[in-house]
Amino acid sequence: MSYCKQEGKDRIIFVTKEDHETPSNAELIADDPDDPYEEQGLILPSGDINWNCPCLGGMASGPCGSQFKEAFSCFHYSEEEVKGSECIEQFRSMQECMKRYPDLYPQEEDKESSSQAESGAAALVSENDSSTETSEVSPDSVLPTDNQMAS
Repeated sequence: MSYCKQEGKDRIIFVTKEDHETPSNAELIADDPDDPYEEQGLILPSGDINWNCPCLGGMASGPCGSQFKEAFSCFHYSEEEVKGSECIEQFRSMQECMKRYPDLYPQEEDKESSSQAESGAAALVSENDSSTETSEVSPDSVLPTDNQMAS
């Protein structure tokens, strides 16, 4: 016996095996290009920018959202031969804003330098670990270099 119940905004439909065996008689509704809840991607059919696109990763709504929107809009609507070449000031403004919020907008060089520092520290630790495992070298077994022999 199939039945339906409402829980808040959700409608839960329980169906039987027999319900699944009969062909569906559901009518599909054509997509509405003006539906504000439909995912449209970054560029709307009208050519405008969809600031709600998840592909922007919240950049349009963060503390530097207005600067991001100005720079991105400038680039998107640019008609220069080198697209966006007239937008340097907007991108500079956005970058300056992002530098004020390093926790929200980490710089690429910050990521690289921190990962290099971590890998360098790991290399030092592994070198120290391996030196304790090797046998000690006696002073008699060390051969002089060419420079030491010449002097």
